[in-house]
Amino acid sequence: MDKNEILSVIEGMLFLSGDEGLTVKQISSILKLSKKEATQYLDELIQIENDRVIKGFELVNFGGVYKLATLSQHHEYYQRMIEQNENTLSNAALETLAIIAYNQPVTRVRIEEIRGVGCDAMIRKLAAKALIKEVGREDTPGKPILYGVTDEFMDAFSLTSLDELPELKEMKEDFDQEDIFNTKYTEE
Repeated sequence: MDKNEILSVIEGMLFLSGDEGLTVKQISSILKLSKKEATQYLDELIQIENDRVIKGFELVNFGGVYKLATLSQHHEYYQRMIEQNENTLSNAALETLAIIAYNQPVTRVRIEEIRGVGCDAMIRKLAAKALIKEVGREDTPGKPILYGVTDEFMDAFSLTSLDELPELKEMKEDFDQEDIFNTKYTEE
């Protein structure tokens, strides 16, 4: 790998690591570099980022952990964006929240079975907004986390108890399961 590719890989790794960031040890281990080489690449990447004219983030080193951070001079715009998005939930987030509210305590696997898609990101988003929380562990192999709604959920939806949630309608099949192959798909 040439120098530019290594710098690109490091930048991508830092982006993927998010708020957690990466240490020199982690970067050197992943890229099979010495700590000295990894530090030199990080220093060069910091210089490249500092030299950029148009940028929305910077590469910082906080206590030996390197991460990408937004520029402090743009704080007011980021704050407005967060406030604007704070009160809205996507349909996927609302679906996940409804499943948790109606089935709590419920595991991530059960939520995914009901939704039919993965929901790790939605669970993290709802937990970050303090609408759901970990309420225990299921007594099955692996001890999966059980999720339930929070008081913030109750406040956000103006509920005094979960009994105030609307009734769910029973879903009925349009056909008899035993009859599916006998009449629905016969040749004429």
